[in-house]
Amino acid sequence: MTMIEAVSSPRISADEVTKTLEALRGEDGLAFQRAVTHHGSTYKDSSTIILVPSRAPHFHWKVVQSWQNLIAPMNQHRAFIFVIGDEVGHAYSSMIKGILADPQLSKWKYIMTLESDNVQPPEAHIRLLESIEGFDGVSGIYWTKGEINRPMAYGDPDHYARTGELEFRPRHINDALAKGLVMPVNGIAMGCSLYRMDLFRDIPEPWFVTVADVINGAPSAFTQDLYFCKKAVERGKRFAVDMRVKVGHLDESTGQMY
Repeated sequence: MTMIEAVSSPRISADEVTKTLEALRGEDGLAFQRAVTHHGSTYKDSSTIILVPSRAPHFHWKVVQSWQNLIAPMNQHRAFIFVIGDEVGHAYSSMIKGILADPQLSKWKYIMTLESDNVQPPEAHIRLLESIEGFDGVSGIYWTKGEINRPMAYGDPDHYARTGELEFRPRHINDALAKGLVMPVNGIAMGCSLYRMDLFRDIPEPWFVTVADVINGAPSAFTQDLYFCKKAVERGKRFAVDMRVKVGHLDESTGQMY
């Protein structure tokens, strides 16, 4: 008995199965062609641990609804881990340290971070798995809250390569946003981000530290995400913002979505 005969229905001959397969191969844009042209890494091991820190024990329903609608890559492992009531940088670092110490979770491929005031589009995880090819970490795009809104896409890698100045100024993103591009940056925010697990093996602790102090006689302030990105970029790591992944930034006190 041939392999085709073994897996075929008794009502369908081997010749009919072969003809069907040949027809699928010859149909532009269908079946085998879609598999060949499938973008990104979602067909590879895309096992992802999603980390969510929060100072409060409750989450806004709009945020929870976006998590429930978050499409998972087909036939892949995915898990949520929450830390409640801890400083955000310490929460991320302690969760990752525990994951790397676990004999099973440490084998997963990706860390995804979400935050309690961000609303993600359903395809966010899938799109970030596509755009992380060639990068160590990628994020969706969202804006700071308040009267003055700045895009959370920080620093120009080309400027760093030319001058050696590692800066984290908000980028001008209008053109990239209109075209749905993946923009290389020096720093990404963590409201909807994807990182390679190996990144946290390559970068020494501490990973995420919130800095507000006077260092070497000068005032210094870094959020935990840019602190980590600075350490990583100085060691040759690369980050980007995927402009296709448009993320809401919720002001829970007013209900305003930025």
